[in-house]
Amino acid sequence: MKKYYKERFEAQRRLAQKIAPFNEVNDILEKIREEARILVPSAMETCILLLDPEAQKYTRPLQCALYDSPVNCLLCKRSRTAIQKALDKRKGVVVSRPDPVLRHDDSQVDVGPEAAIPVFVNDEILAVVSVVSKPGTRFTSKDFFLMRDLSEAVGNAILNAKKHWEVTQEKIRINQMLIHLSPFVPQSVRQMVENDPELLNLEKEKKNVTVLFLDLEGYTRLSSHRSEIEINEIVEKMFSGFVDPIHRSGGDINETAGDGLMIIFKNYKPKANAINAIKAAFDIDRISRQISKNMKGPQPIPVNMGINSGTALVGLTQFKGALDTRMTYTATGPVTNLAARLADYAKGGDILLGEETKQLVEGLWPILDLGQVHIKGLDDPMRIYSLKKELH
Repeated sequence: MKKYYKERFEAQRRLAQKIAPFNEVNDILEKIREEARILVPSAMETCILLLDPEAQKYTRPLQCALYDSPVNCLLCKRSRTAIQKALDKRKGVVVSRPDPVLRHDDSQVDVGPEAAIPVFVNDEILAVVSVVSKPGTRFTSKDFFLMRDLSEAVGNAILNAKKHWEVTQEKIRINQMLIHLSPFVPQSVRQMVENDPELLNLEKEKKNVTVLFLDLEGYTRLSSHRSEIEINEIVEKMFSGFVDPIHRSGGDINETAGDGLMIIFKNYKPKANAINAIKAAFDIDRISRQISKNMKGPQPIPVNMGINSGTALVGLTQFKGALDTRMTYTATGPVTNLAARLADYAKGGDILLGEETKQLVEGLWPILDLGQVHIKGLDDPMRIYSLKKELH
C-alpha cells in the first residue's frame, strides 16, 4: 500500500477542485504552486521551471517570490545545485545545505533545504518543480510524496496545454489555407477539411458511389429574358431549397456550375447510396415545382436530373492555374460522366437512371425503360430509365 495514501488522495481531490474552473495553463500552474505551499508547511517558495523549448508558445514564465521584483523562475533557479542534480539523475533530489538565493541587487536570501523534482511528459523532462524550505526546517517523507504527486499534476497540465496549442496551430494552418482558397473552394469542401485535415494528404480511393447531377432546363432562355440579378435570385432560391433534402439523404454537394449541381452519395453501401440519391431527387423535384409555381413568370423552370451508380475515384482534387488554385472533393470516372450526360439528356423535369442504379433500386419505385438511346458524348447507344413515367 502506498504511503500517506489518505493525505495524498485528499490533496489530489482538493487540487482537482481548485483547477477545475480554469482553462489557461498559467492559472492551473499557479494553483498547483499555491497548493504546494499549503501541503508543505516548511515551504518558503515553490517554483515551476518550464524547460520545454516550446513553452513560450503555450504559456508564460512563472515569477519567483524570493525576489523583491518579478523574476522568471527559470532565470533564478536554473543553475542551482538541486535543479542540476535532478536533471542529471532524472529523479527527485533534496539538497540539505543549498547556497543562498542571490538577488540582482547583490543581497542574499537565506534558505533551508531545497527539493527539485523533474516533470516528465512522454519520458522527456519538460519542467522541474522546485521547493525551497525556510531556514532551520526540513522536508518530511510525506512532503516528498506530496511534491511528487504535484509534479505529475504539472506534467498533465503541460501535456494538455501542448496538445491544445498543437491543435490550435493546425486549425490556424488549415484556416489560413482555406481562406486563401476560399474564392475557389465549395463550402462543403472547406467543412470537410476543417473536420478532417488528413484529407489534404490522402490519395484518391476507389469507392462505390451514386452520383446525381441536376440541371435547370432553359437556363440560356431564361438569361435572354431576365436580368442577371433575377437569374441569380432564381438559381439561389432554388438551390438553397435543395440543400436540406440533399444533406438529409446523406449527399455531399460537390460543386455548382452556373445552372447545375453535382451531388455524391458515398457514405453507405451501394444500394443505400442509390436509394438516398433517388429520395433526394424526388425531394428536389417537389421543391423545384413548388418554387416554380410561386415564381413570377409565364413558364415553370424544370429541373432535370441524371443518376448513375458504380465505382469512382473519390477524394480531393486541386486544379492549379497561373493565378489561383481551385480545390474540390469529387468523384471522377465514367460513373460521374454518365450521370452528367443523363442530366443533360433529360427534358421537362425528368429523372433518368443508368443501368447500375436501376438494378440497385428495382422494385422500389415504378421505373420506365426508355430503351437504347444515343447520349451526347458517347459512341455507343445505351439503355436508360426514367423515374417519371407520366412524362412519356
